[in-house]
Amino acid sequence: MAESPLVLTEVTKRYGSFTAVDRLSLDVPDGRIIGFLGPNGAGKSTSLRMALGVVPPDEGEVRLFGRAPDIASLKRVGFLPEERGLYKKMTARDTITHFARLKGLSAREARGRADELLETTGLGEFRSTRVSKLSKGMAQKVQILATLAHRPDFLILDEPFSGLDPVNQQGLEDLIRTEHARGATILFSTHVMEHAERLCDRIVMMARGRKVFDGTLADAFGKLDRGASLDVEEGFDLAAALLPKGFEAHRSAARGHGDAWRIALKPGQGPQDALRAAIEAGAPITGFAPDEARLRDVFVALVGDAEAARLDAAETEHALREGALAS
Repeated sequence: MAESPLVLTEVTKRYGSFTAVDRLSLDVPDGRIIGFLGPNGAGKSTSLRMALGVVPPDEGEVRLFGRAPDIASLKRVGFLPEERGLYKKMTARDTITHFARLKGLSAREARGRADELLETTGLGEFRSTRVSKLSKGMAQKVQILATLAHRPDFLILDEPFSGLDPVNQQGLEDLIRTEHARGATILFSTHVMEHAERLCDRIVMMARGRKVFDGTLADAFGKLDRGASLDVEEGFDLAAALLPKGFEAHRSAARGHGDAWRIALKPGQGPQDALRAAIEAGAPITGFAPDEARLRDVFVALVGDAEAARLDAAETEHALREGALAS
């Protein structure tokens, strides 16, 4: 079995009387894409800094490729910090080359890798442009490319989509998939749940410094009371028709010339199963809509509305920033 690139065991970090991370245990298996989710202030960035040895835990243990973080293990990591920062007088090509050399590539290899990445991401014509002359989005792309220039075994990305417009966010999602296909393990933090829904094998949710969920997307959606809405012609008793087939239906409202019903799904039952059962029962169906499960709904179910409001505030700020970038 391949070694886990990162294992945190009961790590805690305090700043005075404030506990930023409280007894977090996390195992990042080799070859996975893991989403590290939660609102701003949930403890995500502090956890990632402990994972890299930037800050030591007050309690617990950090193992990076089976050892405490050191120069050798860190060379196998590509890290994109939440606080962006580049040498503004350096060109895009020189920036990527510089960071690749810090990770052990020769000068020739680093320059070649910089040219390759700039060309494949549409920045080839800006290779000789100073960072200070690049747009904010372009500069962020350069920093992302510098993070993965040495083909790291393990990518740790802290809020990688922040500051990118929707087009560049899609480009970054594609890049993450490409790095994963190459064999990299990827852990990225975000407060925008949709990115995790599209990318991740597994998700970890944080709230107020504590882990509240760790599992697959299927496990997460299993936390919700799932169901489907089904409309039938007025007067048809859907509950009686579906009961022998193992489904519970409850009248929810009358709409137009028909009746609306809510079907509660038990573990192992899916919306299409309910629809099939209704058709087999001869229901005169006029409308059908399965629940659209979202990770935000899972987060609300786990931590409540107050904590979810903090997540909404962060997502609103993110959306406003996207709009400003796109305009």
